[in-house]
Amino acid sequence: MVILESRVASNWVDYNGHMNDAEYARVFSLAVDALMEHVGLDEPGRTRHCYTIYTLETHLCYRREAHEGQPLSVELALLDRDTKRLHVFFKLHDEEGNLLATSEQMLMGMDSDSGRPAPFPTPVEAAVAALPLASPSDWPELAGRTIAIRR
Repeated sequence: MVILESRVASNWVDYNGHMNDAEYARVFSLAVDALMEHVGLDEPGRTRHCYTIYTLETHLCYRREAHEGQPLSVELALLDRDTKRLHVFFKLHDEEGNLLATSEQMLMGMDSDSGRPAPFPTPVEAAVAALPLASPSDWPELAGRTIAIRR
């Protein structure tokens, strides 16, 4: 499911003439924001439920360069979930469908008042349950990777 559409902003481009590595992380962060909005945790939802989502871990893989003004889309795959966590996989594509980068993330639901992990509020849980869950056999090829020097 496409969760975000954007363009490479001019201030995201570095001295090499393409999108800076940190800006890929920005795009994936914006995708998390879009996911939060999708499940009812936009600004009013966060206030109403006293609840938000934090990123616990991320694994970003760069595949291709992106250039100023280039259209971008971010696709979401929900790999796993429990009562307060989401294991997600984002794919960043250009306008021709080329894979530019991926980001695998573990997200945690947080009670905003206590600053502690907490189960999703009931309406948010219902929205999360409606997200398409990828079966383990359908996980993206780059999901579950570890960083290592292979010998």
